Amino acid sequence: MRKKLNLAEGIFPMPVLMIATYNEDGSVDVMNAAWGTMQERGTVALNLTETHKTVKNIKARGAFTVSIADEDHIVEADYFGIVSGNKESHKFENSGLTASHAQMVDAPVIQEFPLCLECEFIEYQTNEYGCGVIGKVVNITADEKVMKDDHIDMSLVKAIAFDPYTHGYYRVSERVGEAFKDGLKLKKS
Repeated sequence: MRKKLNLAEGIFPMPVLMIATYNEDGSVDVMNAAWGTMQERGTVALNLTETHKTVKNIKARGAFTVSIADEDHIVEADYFGIVSGNKESHKFENSGLTASHAQMVDAPVIQEFPLCLECEFIEYQTNEYGCGVIGKVVNITADEKVMKDDHIDMSLVKAIAFDPYTHGYYRVSERVGEAFKDGLKLKKS
């Protein structure tokens, strides 16, 4: 038997993404965004309202980075989702994390997060079904500690996912199958 849930956002896992930009004064701004995905190959879509300081920065600078939050930095990642850059000007400094300038775009790379997508701002979309920042991925960098044989090993990234049912974070790390291969067992010739 199935039971009805009183919940609007029910997709799990939802990625925990750290969206980083520069403020007007050149300081670093970071926000936690669980509402983001790849719209198509090379294109990121983030469901963010225009009231976010980060969105204002993205529009002003034409760039942003998207880092995958990890288990080792849950406290900082959660803090970036709790505190607004509109209200706390020293939000990034309070986290104790460090940043460097991205290689290809005018945005910061948060050094402690192991995987980072550098994005050029394409457009801001808004309609009756939502709103969002659309960006073109122009570079991806990874910390060498999450690499094996020049490839990312996702088990080493220790990415976290947001659970909208109980507002928890979960580590996503164990490989359990082979995409585009396991299903062939059921394919009829």
